[in-house]
Amino acid sequence: MYLIRGQNNISLFKKRHPDTLMSATIGNFDGLHLGHQAILDNLKKEANELGTSTLVFFTEPHAAEYFSAKGLTDIKSPPRLCPWREKFRLLNNYGIDYACFLKFNSSLKSMTPEAFIKDILEEMNIKSLIVGDDFRFGAQRVGDFNLLKEWGHKTNVIVSNTETVLYEEERVSSTRIRKALLESNFKLANILLGRPYIYSGKVVYGNQLGRTINIPTANLWIPKQKLSISGVYAVNCVFQGKKYKGISNMGVRPTVGGEQPVLEVHLFNFSQEIYGQRLDVEFKFKIRDEKKFESLDFLKEQIQKDISLAKKLLQ
Repeated sequence: MYLIRGQNNISLFKKRHPDTLMSATIGNFDGLHLGHQAILDNLKKEANELGTSTLVFFTEPHAAEYFSAKGLTDIKSPPRLCPWREKFRLLNNYGIDYACFLKFNSSLKSMTPEAFIKDILEEMNIKSLIVGDDFRFGAQRVGDFNLLKEWGHKTNVIVSNTETVLYEEERVSSTRIRKALLESNFKLANILLGRPYIYSGKVVYGNQLGRTINIPTANLWIPKQKLSISGVYAVNCVFQGKKYKGISNMGVRPTVGGEQPVLEVHLFNFSQEIYGQRLDVEFKFKIRDEKKFESLDFLKEQIQKDISLAKKLLQ
């Protein structure tokens, strides 16, 4: 999949690919769940019928993350289902031809729907556009499907929407998946995602506390916002194509005075140095909530109990 990095590169891309016709869609696509997949399925079907390439516009960070970071709202930004690198990988695996990454900043926030159409959509050779039935865009989110439909009528662009995907009579959404993960309902989360919930991250250096208590851990880089999980979990992991069982903790590590969220993973029967490499973590069972212990000895004792239980759960 070819990535167009930012609005500034759209005109450059068009100059280099003047004859590339596109069937496009727009969204955040956090998690690439069944609802997103329905849009992409329709996109690929339409592209096949029209003889066009597929294009996905996606924004980063999430609008709520931007407003929260700028202190523009009292609402906390939602936890990520996956970082943007994983989003790119999922789109690529789905067979999308082109992706255009739009940075959500003050410029994009204040852009009117009409300006968005003129400066972004019309800069690409778009023959068809598909959006979700709840899609809104532009400053104050005043742009909607009807405005896009009017634009399409004037420019001979086929504009259509995709109906909401339901599961057990409820809408499939990133919000619903986050709620399922927070409640450790991995069965429901996996159904709504259309695949197991897996976090893929690069192993980074931590304070190497685990080594001091003979329980080495791999620390995975996570976004500024914590993940949609919290606590201690039994996990299945994949490293360089091989499967391992393990235990993980997602939290701030209050026993050692931690403040920033960290994802730590202890792999059973594993002793390799894997700094800078990627590890896939599938969360299977929640063991307990994170808590503060009186000392490292008490923490170590509890971790040994957690490991014993995790091994039983994963058998």
